[in-house]
Amino acid sequence: MTMRTRQGTLGILTGVTAVTAAFTLAASLLTVPQARAEEPVIEDHCVGQCSDILPPGQNGNATLADILAHRALGTRPAHSADQLGEYAALETGYRGLTTDTINEFFNDASFGVPEDEVTSRTRPREDVTILRDRLGVPHIYGTTREGTEFGAGYAAAQDRLWLMDVLRHVGRGQLTPFAGGAEGNRSLEQQFFSAAPYTEEELRQQIDRVANSGPRGARGFADAQAYLEGINAYIRDAHRGRYFPGEYVLTGHVDAITNRGEIEPFRLTDLVVIASVIGAQFGAGGGGEVEAAIAKLAIQERYGLERGEEIWRSMREEDDPETVRTLHDGQSFPYGKAPADPQGVAMPDPGSVTRQRLVFDPEGSAESADVPAATVRHGMSNALVVSGRHTESGNPVAVFGPQTGYFAPQLLMLQELQGPGISARGASFAGLSMYVLLGRGQDYAWSATTSAQDVIDTYAVELCEPSGAPATKESNAYRFRGECVPMEVVERRNSWRPTVADGTPAGSYTLRSYRTAYGPVTHRATIEGKPVAYAALRSSFLHEVDSLIGFQLFNDPGAIRSARDFQHAAHEVNFTFNWFYVDADDAAYFNSGDNPVRPSTMDPSLPVHAGLDWQGWNPDGNTADYTPFEQHPNSVNQDYYISWNNALAEDYAAAGYEKSAVHRGDLLDRRVREFVADGTPVTRGNLTRAMAEAGLADLRAERVLPVLLRVLDTAPVTDPAAAAAIEKLRAWLADGGLRTQTRAGSRTYRHADAIRIMDAWWPLLVRAQFEPGLGGAAFTAMTRVLKVDEAPSGVDHRGSAYQAGWWGYVHKDLRAVLGEPVAGPLGDTFCGGGDLAACRQVLVDTVRQAAAQPASEVYPGDEHCSAGDQWCADSIVHQPLGGITHRKIGTQNRPTYQQVVEFASRR
Repeated sequence: MTMRTRQGTLGILTGVTAVTAAFTLAASLLTVPQARAEEPVIEDHCVGQCSDILPPGQNGNATLADILAHRALGTRPAHSADQLGEYAALETGYRGLTTDTINEFFNDASFGVPEDEVTSRTRPREDVTILRDRLGVPHIYGTTREGTEFGAGYAAAQDRLWLMDVLRHVGRGQLTPFAGGAEGNRSLEQQFFSAAPYTEEELRQQIDRVANSGPRGARGFADAQAYLEGINAYIRDAHRGRYFPGEYVLTGHVDAITNRGEIEPFRLTDLVVIASVIGAQFGAGGGGEVEAAIAKLAIQERYGLERGEEIWRSMREEDDPETVRTLHDGQSFPYGKAPADPQGVAMPDPGSVTRQRLVFDPEGSAESADVPAATVRHGMSNALVVSGRHTESGNPVAVFGPQTGYFAPQLLMLQELQGPGISARGASFAGLSMYVLLGRGQDYAWSATTSAQDVIDTYAVELCEPSGAPATKESNAYRFRGECVPMEVVERRNSWRPTVADGTPAGSYTLRSYRTAYGPVTHRATIEGKPVAYAALRSSFLHEVDSLIGFQLFNDPGAIRSARDFQHAAHEVNFTFNWFYVDADDAAYFNSGDNPVRPSTMDPSLPVHAGLDWQGWNPDGNTADYTPFEQHPNSVNQDYYISWNNALAEDYAAAGYEKSAVHRGDLLDRRVREFVADGTPVTRGNLTRAMAEAGLADLRAERVLPVLLRVLDTAPVTDPAAAAAIEKLRAWLADGGLRTQTRAGSRTYRHADAIRIMDAWWPLLVRAQFEPGLGGAAFTAMTRVLKVDEAPSGVDHRGSAYQAGWWGYVHKDLRAVLGEPVAGPLGDTFCGGGDLAACRQVLVDTVRQAAAQPASEVYPGDEHCSAGDQWCADSIVHQPLGGITHRKIGTQNRPTYQQVVEFASRR
């Protein structure tokens, strides 16, 4: 095993604030009739075969006048919504899409701007020019590297200043003083502060460590400084010119009449904070070991220790032989699986676990109600990549992108960067756009999906009192390497008052994190009567900036000349991602992340006692030994690759419980596998259609309904209501099992009643199938480690559906009851106690109950939809992070930013 330098930043955020926010495009932009002469000559080997899309639009800037006009008249600033229509149209238009019509649904992602599409030019200083195309996308051309990065910062502030300000306050746990005390704001700041409760000194140390790591680190530090100078130059210009985002007025930071007030300049530590926000969302897999321990205890209480262990392990499904994998050629990459006889497991006493308190001393409106927890680390994104030997052209084809939720303005922004050592176009997170994070270079393209392998472990530390008095669960000192050590305390005292933007009454509270050498405390409990604290140790804790080097390499045409070059660059990213790459000859894959080397006796899926430390672990700075390049799943020119946050490779343990016999990755894998098996030449057109159809498929219908029908068809269904419901489901399956409208704009689904029945049936079915066997306590505990369902109507309008659910459990159990072969079966047969006739009756009874549920109960309505509106319940809503809102669009389970690429040649 080797110790390697760690360098990191990327991820994906999903959450909703009540903040009103948007962005301001500089009023001083000049229309330019001809600007092609200002562009340097840049190699572009895509020759019109690269496309991309990022709804709703590039412009996240809205002045106060823009916001007021939007509220009063429904108008929107230019380029704030001009990619939404193209994106939405794919839902009903994909069937007719061809390679020639791709750009009716996507944008041309060629380098440069055609002369007749240059709409504006900004030259914020002599060594950089920012051209804007017909969609408002910035194309940044620098004659010096410093100028290029300055321009990147200036353009980012033009398009996302308010959002960047929101993110730097979220990451510090200080959103409410900045934007108001609404419940959504409190929920977000609590979630992200608990994940990364840093001091300002620790943020600075991250910067210094990377800056001093070598030539690439020093270059990254200089790039970040120039980027920051560009942001702050725009802040000064916009404040003086009074074209800054109107949210600063509405939240009371700047006076609309006198212009008095401050938009705080950005600091380098702000970039670290934004990186921690993004990284906390999708850059780390694992955790949840305490909840897993509670579920295991409940199962053992039901079945006894030995039998309970067997059933628990079967439902853990760390390496299910039936699950879909990205690497399917039999490659094995052993990592993270539980040993046969684990040691040091720290199981709590039953009923003793309490969650660590985070909020203290609430006053005013902070006392009024419990704040709902924000949704954090929801895996998204997908990829379809086919090697050249299976394509029509002989060149690899890719359709891929990150699924980052839907916001207004979007968390991502498009840009093209051209300067010394930088040549790329694509998407970057607001505030981290010094490099293109996902996109294309001169003759290659790349993207990522969340892999979420386990890089978080939970340690139980024994509590103590420095005075020698008996410890309690409330003690704030712990034993570490023979000494009683006080916990570190990091806190924020937040207060807010009502503003025009947020009328939440005045309130305040303190956010307080207790930290151990093993990370922040998440729970407290007793083990054999002794009080302990559980702490979460994440390999990227204190290292959110380290991936800087990897992203810098992605943008450097001199560094990336082959698939192998790209894989080694991706190895510099310390967050957990699946990376996909194509050029004219090769397709490649690499799984990144700092995978700690654990003791061979350690079970990563359960909490362990302190002292069972990672190999080479140094608590001073949280460094350790990490698995080397060759032990990370990787491949070049496999026949095809798919990824939808599914399992990666054989023997590579899944951190979660959802990677089972049925996974949404199946929806992609079946369609691409059929192309390859049938000898159908793959094109950008048919691969995009495959992605689009998978994004409309109901996973339960396509993968589980056939086995449900096999059980039901073992005898005639005599109940008329159940029989009618079953026939509706059967007809829907025969028609593809899609959630698709009768026609564009109808807002009514084909097979609407069958879809309603399935949505109502699934939770009834799962409970009736498993709760009698597991018992109420164990069933409830297991639903806390793996949710029962995630249909489009149950994901809060965020688009990403079917990531986690009991689909694999249902599928395996029903096949076992039918007597069909099951690889990796569950430890018991649950449906009907294993009796086929009784199981069939469970299905008949529950489908009859589901058919009787009215739409108003199945789809109860929310702030966006009235009760019973099925299409609306599924719809995607761009959650407003500012003063500009957008229309709802139909559900599509696809990336937010997406590329369709095929290179015809290479350097």
